[in-house]
This record gives sequence, structure tokens and C-alpha cells, in this order.
Amino acid sequence: MSVARSRVVDLMKTQCKIFSTTFNPEGVRTGNKILRQRLKGPALAAYYPRRVVTLNDLQKAYPELKTWNEKEEERLESVAITKARGKGAPKKKRTAAESKKFKGKKKVTTEEA
Repeated sequence: MSVARSRVVDLMKTQCKIFSTTFNPEGVRTGNKILRQRLKGPALAAYYPRRVVTLNDLQKAYPELKTWNEKEEERLESVAITKARGKGAPKKKRTAAESKKFKGKKKVTTEEA
């Protein structure tokens, strides 16, 4: 005694209405498993600590305020020391002619010298 497919489908339809589930007799992938999961955004946001206001933030917000950043002063001092020793970063080229790797060198003739 087998039951007709249409009766089983009707039973599934009624069952889905009662228990408020999706009616999917063909078993097509719908993504409901993913949509039913809890959202991960709040958990990820709570993982990282809240951002604390820094001295640079205050300087940007109130440029008229006189502030002193000890770390920045130390950094600038060390850069000045290395430049004085000749170990600093090279100067940036400002024009296209300066940036060419190999310049055409002029030959000095005896007539010009």
C-alpha cells in the first residue's frame, strides 16, 4: 500500500505551514542554513578593543592647540642625526629630467674650458 505522491506533497505543504518552515519538495539548495545562523558582525566587533583617542587625533581636531609629541620629536632627532652622518634617505627627484637614471653626460672640450 503506497500513498500517492500528490498526497505526500500536500501533507508536506500543510506541515510547512504549521511549523513555519520552507516548502521545498525538490530539495533545491536555498541557503536557509546560512540565513538562519547568528550574525557574526557583533562578535567580530567585540573581539577588537575600542579605539582610544591618540595625541595625533587631538592635533588634527584642534590645530590651534600647542601639543608636544615626545615620540615624534625623538624620531625627527634620529632622522637629523642619520642625515648629518650621510646615512639618511636620498632626496626625491622633482622633475622628469632629474629622475632619469643615466643622464647624457656632457663632454668638456678644450675650447669650452
